[in-house]
Amino acid sequence: MRHLFACAVTASLLAGPAVAAEKAAIFPVELFDPGATYGTRARPVDTKKLALVTDELRNALHNQAGLEIVDTAPKAELVAKEGPLYKCNGCAADIAKSLGADLVVTGYVEKGSGQIFNLNVTIAEAETGKMVRGGQVTIRADTDDTWAHAMRWVVKNRLLAEPLPGKS
Repeated sequence: MRHLFACAVTASLLAGPAVAAEKAAIFPVELFDPGATYGTRARPVDTKKLALVTDELRNALHNQAGLEIVDTAPKAELVAKEGPLYKCNGCAADIAKSLGADLVVTGYVEKGSGQIFNLNVTIAEAETGKMVRGGQVTIRADTDDTWAHAMRWVVKNRLLAEPLPGKS
């Protein structure tokens, strides 16, 4: 009996925090345009593509990884104030944690030229901010299809190439 109890305790310790990672705060994918002047807003066509890839990311992580997606809208004002999230030194993890998420997912598209972009996505633990998965791909044409394809590629080949923590 004592042996069974020790095995059960050991199994629960080994499973540890990885089992709890079921909710993800997926923030809107942002645009990093090094050529833009300070305060310049994204072009409407870029804003549309950012929304498209954000939807692709949310749908894939929900449908393929089984994550429960946490609504980030209640913190939109704070995100706008703290952002961009790709360079806020971990503020996204704190915001995700305040929303009750186990994982925080952020992404940005770096504009290189009119036809070349780099898509970067990271998944981190909301509690610690420690990155658990990340991926990057270059987009070589500025169309809805190429942006969506790039996000699907990152999800399949980088973010979900192995099971996420808590998803075996």
